[in-house]
Order: sequence, then structure tokens, then C-alpha cells
Amino acid sequence: MTITGIISALIFGAIIGAVGRLLVPGKQNMPIWLTVLVGIVAAFAGTALARLLKLSTGGFNFWEVLFQVVIAAVAVFAVAALWPKGRGGTSGY
Repeated sequence: MTITGIISALIFGAIIGAVGRLLVPGKQNMPIWLTVLVGIVAAFAGTALARLLKLSTGGFNFWEVLFQVVIAAVAVFAVAALWPKGRGGTSGY
């Protein structure tokens, strides 16, 4: 993977993670870096799922983005539930 691919994955993962975090109701007591990490994993998983279902296309793919956002929302919900309550937030711990 090239450096531009890595930077793109980080930026897109941050966006997907943020959208997933916005869809989960309530306060998520988890750090921002964890949201970005969840978003990156969700972006890869959503792309893999779209390709597995043969829904991926050459350009913008609605299904792929939908899968990524749904996976990110579910993952943010799960990680926020499992993350210790005394830690997290934006403090960077």
C-alpha cells in the first residue's frame, strides 16, 4: 500500500468512524483515536462485504458506503459498551 493509500484510509476511516459514532444514541465514553480505528476497520470490512456480495463497482458505491457506516455504528456501540467508564473521552488515555 502506498503512502497516499494509507493517508486516504486514515482520513476515510475517521469520517466513517465519526458518522458511525453520530448514529449511536447517547454518549460514547471512548477516545477519538479509538473511533478512528473502529472507522478504519469498518471501512475495510464494509468494502470486503460489498465485494463478497458482488456489489462493488468502479466508482462511488452506495452499498459499500452503507455497509461501512452500519458496521461502524455497530462497532462503535459495542466498543463504547466494553470500554471502561473511568477512561476514554477526549483525554487521550
